[in-house]
Amino acid sequence: MNASRIVAALVAGLLFGSGLALSGMMDPARVLGFLDVAGAFDPTLAFVLTGAVAVSAVGYLLRRGMARPLLAGRFEVPAARRLDPKLLGGAALFGIGWGLVGLCPGPALAALVLGLPDVAIFVAAMLGGMLLYRLTSIRGSGSAHGATTS
Repeated sequence: MNASRIVAALVAGLLFGSGLALSGMMDPARVLGFLDVAGAFDPTLAFVLTGAVAVSAVGYLLRRGMARPLLAGRFEVPAARRLDPKLLGGAALFGIGWGLVGLCPGPALAALVLGLPDVAIFVAAMLGGMLLYRLTSIRGSGSAHGATTS
């Protein structure tokens, strides 16, 4: 990895983490408030998600006019377009974990800087689950991420 890609990754990570901190998404109580539609509903996360989708949409539109990314040899785009049991099961596990704890991977990693034991336990469990998946997944079934190039 060359220096410009490392700097770009660092800037993107700092921007992402700063956005999570500024929006309050590192606070599990705020996320759980968004999920509590019958109680003390907090719509903040809806605005954060809308902003994220808008930025992503702009990125996809810009990609159409580019032969290749600025700092990589090719675009990595998901190849799978159908809903299969593996995708649905993963989405369900993600949603259950998110609803129980109020954290998802990005905010959890960013919240590690707060030094909260609950966040550290969540991240350790998340990493353990990722390792367990790698150890138990079927070898030779192609790319684990289902990405293709364009």
